[in-house]
Amino acid sequence: MKNSLGDQFLTLPQYLIPQHLLSRMILKLTRLKMGWLSHWVIRRFIKYYGVDMSIAQSSDVSHYASFNQFFTRALNEFARPLANNAEIVSPVDGEISQIGQIQNGSLLQAKGRDFQLNDLLAGHKVELFKDALFSTLYLSPKDYHRIHMPMTGQLTDMVYVPGRLFSVNQRTARVVPNLFARNERVICFFETELGQMALILVGALFVGSMETVWAGTVTPSKLSQIEHFHYENGPILERGIEMGRFNMGSTVIVLLDANHLQWVSELKARNQVLMGQALAHTGDHNIQ
Repeated sequence: MKNSLGDQFLTLPQYLIPQHLLSRMILKLTRLKMGWLSHWVIRRFIKYYGVDMSIAQSSDVSHYASFNQFFTRALNEFARPLANNAEIVSPVDGEISQIGQIQNGSLLQAKGRDFQLNDLLAGHKVELFKDALFSTLYLSPKDYHRIHMPMTGQLTDMVYVPGRLFSVNQRTARVVPNLFARNERVICFFETELGQMALILVGALFVGSMETVWAGTVTPSKLSQIEHFHYENGPILERGIEMGRFNMGSTVIVLLDANHLQWVSELKARNQVLMGQALAHTGDHNIQ
């Protein structure tokens, strides 16, 4: 898509506003329990974005005491079955921003705009992923905002990287250089039977916080520098189980071992995917 002056003009305010302050304000506001007012806001949000509440564990708005409880709602057990025709499933509901393989240490951010793996990973385990498959998955406001395991893996490391909080929508990706390597993020590394895997949770404007099931709330953080956590005997998380969540929406980047896996050929940029949908496979079978 065209990198227009209009895109740049609309994105300019994001350079000027206090991104972290606003995100912390959103964190506090979305956790306020305001009774009927919270329920009114939730109903307006559902109507405006067309949120499908029929698949929620609880479709009754009155069961959500705060907006954040609604936003991070669980789905019912039948809503997202795991594909049985692929080893790797989508970790989230969202849109594929980009999908492909890392070339010469570069990932495609948007047409005509690349960013570097070394910057994305803040220098951690870069050699393990220099030729990896990558997929960037954008979660819109109406999407389900819990993040699940694409395949079974053992956690080895988590890296917190402080940074900016630019929006991560398509327009911003077209005009902000190194967007995903500039924003605050939480990088999670796993060992799997099919090689190394990384899930990168990218913060964004108005994302109040990011959580993992093993560490709890990781952001917002008072840390002003990169923090590396190594897990000698980290938890083994099964395929499809929840591994984290966004409190407000953002992006997940998946890195997979290209020596063992390939993307489902039908998947392209701008495709919508659901958590549990076939994402990649070993090539030993065809995806129907």
